[in-house]
Amino acid sequence: MFGDEGSDVSPLATRSALLIGVGGLGSPIVMSLVEAGVGTIGLVDDDEVELHNLHRQILFGEDDVGRRKTVAATRAVASRDRRSVVRTRVRETRLVPANALDLVSGYDVVLEGSDNFATKFLTADACAIARIPVVHGAAIRWHGTALAVGPSGQPCYRCLFEDLPREYAPGCSEAGVFGPVVGIVGAVQADLALAMLKGERVAGTLVTFDGKVDRLRRRAPAPRIDCALCGSSPTLRTIDADRYSAVERAPALLPGS
Repeated sequence: MFGDEGSDVSPLATRSALLIGVGGLGSPIVMSLVEAGVGTIGLVDDDEVELHNLHRQILFGEDDVGRRKTVAATRAVASRDRRSVVRTRVRETRLVPANALDLVSGYDVVLEGSDNFATKFLTADACAIARIPVVHGAAIRWHGTALAVGPSGQPCYRCLFEDLPREYAPGCSEAGVFGPVVGIVGAVQADLALAMLKGERVAGTLVTFDGKVDRLRRRAPAPRIDCALCGSSPTLRTIDADRYSAVERAPALLPGS
């Protein structure tokens, strides 16, 4: 199904993955997807490479400072794609309510590496509506998490977090983040996404990492029957812009870490 044994063609050459956010989490994700030979990698980001982020955004170097992340990432993909099987699709934009469904549609899996709750919930909702599997990632201070969600959820991101927080809370720029934690979480996200692309049953897996004690834990959180997105009687069926405006930025750490 995924290619002949011994073939130079990647077994994943016909599969596609979309990355929301090409930063600290996105860097190891891109590296892993390219090494695995995923045929199409979509990149969604509207930011530029900054010097003070290079310690965790390991896809980039000092020569990339000031470049658009999508441009620098495309160059990095080309330099790492030894088999010349990877195509990049670049959208130099943020994921917003007006474009969310369009951006995620048509991909086999979405990997979310944003730094705020609004984008995380928007990604979760758009993927559920479009029935696209998604792998969420988050890291702050010494802790990180990755959550794999299938096309029908059960559980989904809203099973863990019902809705956006109503109060502002510091993100990575204020609270800090340990660079290697971001790298580990991004690698775990990529591993879960690749497993999904190969047909493995990893949906519903929550992986947490505690950098202080160097411990990874895998769990299977229970779905919420009253979840608005994937419960027995879901009420969230459309993308309403007002739903994602509760906060501008908030820390992106899943509970239970």
